[in-house]
Amino acid sequence: MALLRPAFLLLILFTLITGGLYPLLTTALGQWWFHDQANGSLIREGDNVRGSRLLGQDFTQPGYFHGRPSATADAPYNPMASGGSNLAGSNPELDKEVAQRVAQLRADNPQADTHVPVELITTSASGLDGQLSPQAAEWQIPRVAQARNLPVQEVTKLMAEHTSTPLVNFIGQPVVNVVELNLALDALKDK
Repeated sequence: MALLRPAFLLLILFTLITGGLYPLLTTALGQWWFHDQANGSLIREGDNVRGSRLLGQDFTQPGYFHGRPSATADAPYNPMASGGSNLAGSNPELDKEVAQRVAQLRADNPQADTHVPVELITTSASGLDGQLSPQAAEWQIPRVAQARNLPVQEVTKLMAEHTSTPLVNFIGQPVVNVVELNLALDALKDK
């Protein structure tokens, strides 16, 4: 009994620290220092939530930039079922899916180069990517400009405005936020 008492007291102490104090502290610090990220990085227009800066959406209409394909279960970009497809590079099903995506992208983008950027045909590990490389976004500009009856230069300028670069070049690559770019395209229509 003498050995059980200290063990039981330590169990209670560490349960309070790791199950109560630590989560409360990290939540409070997250809300204080990273309020926007801790609350989902939501994009709001008035009282409406239009999306998140961190998660992709399923844009399929020709007047919108399309993001990376999503491998989430049930529905594309389902945040409750995040995950990759787990198909190996040697799996014939993966080859079939990639070939179908390439054919569809070439049919939807006849003015674009026949070399389709790899990130437009392969899914990510999360299946929720909301960003593309500038090269993958540029590849889609002719289709988007034609569908919206806009000059290519105007769409290119808008894409450049929604391209973010890392603070230091060796830390990462420039990326285009697809959701924000598509919302900016919709805002052009409202002007």
